Amino acid sequence: MKKWLGTRWLGAVGVAVLLGQAAPARAELVDRVAAVVNRDIITLSEVEKRAAPELARVGRDAEARERVLKQALDTLIGEKLMEEQIQELGLAVTDSELEAAVSDVKRQNNITDEAQFDRLLSGEGFSVAAYKEFLRKQMSRMKLVQMKVSTKVKVSEEDLKAAYTQYNKLESEDAEVHARHILVQVDAKATPAQVETAHKKALVLAQEARQPGVDFAELAKAKSEGPSASDGGDLGFFRRGVMVPAFERVAFALQEGEVSEPVRTQFGWHVLKVEEKRAVNVAPFEQVKAELESRLKLQKTEKYVEQYVQELRQKASVETKI
Repeated sequence: MKKWLGTRWLGAVGVAVLLGQAAPARAELVDRVAAVVNRDIITLSEVEKRAAPELARVGRDAEARERVLKQALDTLIGEKLMEEQIQELGLAVTDSELEAAVSDVKRQNNITDEAQFDRLLSGEGFSVAAYKEFLRKQMSRMKLVQMKVSTKVKVSEEDLKAAYTQYNKLESEDAEVHARHILVQVDAKATPAQVETAHKKALVLAQEARQPGVDFAELAKAKSEGPSASDGGDLGFFRRGVMVPAFERVAFALQEGEVSEPVRTQFGWHVLKVEEKRAVNVAPFEQVKAELESRLKLQKTEKYVEQYVQELRQKASVETKI
């Protein structure tokens, strides 16, 4: 679903819980308030939901968990402030715009019927209605970004040449990796206990894979729960920027023949083995110019969005409680 998930400031937003019930219920809700943004509330459960993948990755490290929760809260505060601007400026997404975007998502993912669409969304933890709400909010924020930020984003020829110099240096030092993996699937709605059970299973598989004489490919065929199991978990050769970041970081850090500790992604826990590394040829400037330009525009857009959100935050009443 990489084609349609948003960037840091353009992600989904949870539903705010409004206070105003009887005193005991109000006290319970107040305990769960993470921040108050002007008159809107962000609950702790919203923050934990947004931070869930990263919380699973850092495990029980208290300092890391606190950092992850703060980052998630900052993101939600930024989105809340942007939503207020969207309402004030009348930048709501129409039903026709939303349906056109949904059709585009289906086309990009080669979806031909609603049942297939339902399955795809379910795998990402969405119902159709929830995904449409997610997409509507994402598109509204895109309208705001285009109005307030996009006009500031300029990429010069000098910027591109400097980026290519860096790209050339990194690519010439880098390599392609041929890896295999064993996947222990984790449902998008799994409880922490279920995540931990899957983790323990992956730890056992990693230990087994390191035993002398064990054929990793055969072990993957027998134990992996991913679609590549029939091929012995073979992922072929890949370069940086292809796999999800957590997976990629480990794959490029391993030596040839080395087996990783379990790595968590949105699909579950992976045990990786690097079969081979090889040098890559660097593409010429003209061939990668368009890609570099898109990357620089995205980087500059994210920087300006962060500045814009900070300006909104300075003018707003924001009270954090965690």
